[in-house]
Amino acid sequence: MKKAYFLSLFILIIFSAFTPEKIEKAEFYKALSGGVEESIDRVIQKLEGEKETALVSAYKGALLMKKAGFVKGVNGKVKTFKKGAKLLEAEIKSDPENAEFRFLRLAVQEHAPGILKYNKNLDEDKTVVIKAYEKFDSALKSIVSAYAGSSKIIKLSDLK
Repeated sequence: MKKAYFLSLFILIIFSAFTPEKIEKAEFYKALSGGVEESIDRVIQKLEGEKETALVSAYKGALLMKKAGFVKGVNGKVKTFKKGAKLLEAEIKSDPENAEFRFLRLAVQEHAPGILKYNKNLDEDKTVVIKAYEKFDSALKSIVSAYAGSSKIIKLSDLK
């Protein structure tokens, strides 16, 4: 009986050690807004270990676009950015009313270099985010309002 108990406990410990951590919204947005490549890489790695969902894919896409700024060489930058854009755009296409995904795209578009021409949906995304703002959970409301405090596209007054 004791052997079975210890064997079960051992198996549980082993499986829990390899269970991927769930990414926290605050951790993701801290990495996205920060300028630390290691933080971005760490969150991307965590996302890679999670079950593939629309949110995980959108988060990976946004982080890859941010990571492109750290990649050496123009070709590498563009390739990494496009890989991320493909992920985020696919999720927006499959759920165009998802305001968090629209917020991610708005934030990336606002800061993307003009040469990438990734800025065609700013007004559309702004409208969706403003319309959905009151329905956001408190964590996302806080993130969006903090972003609006320094954004040239979406202002705090837009969120009232």
